[in-house]
Amino acid sequence: MRITEKGQVTIPVEVRRRLGLSPGDEVEFVLEGNGARVVRAATEPSRGQRLVERLRGRTTTGMSTDEIMALTRGDDDDC
Repeated sequence: MRITEKGQVTIPVEVRRRLGLSPGDEVEFVLEGNGARVVRAATEPSRGQRLVERLRGRTTTGMSTDEIMALTRGDDDDC
């Protein structure tokens, strides 16, 4: 691989596949002796993911999923 003037390299397709990397993913270089490893960067969860994790398992309605879904659809005669 050749490094461009901007310091960029192209990660070969087989390496991207094996690491499960997609466009926009973050990677890190981990220095080891005279070499380096490319690893998937630890990413912060999105705001939505943090909200879901905070709220998961906190319901106190005593309603079933079907009853809640009926309410969100406006089918309130089913409850």
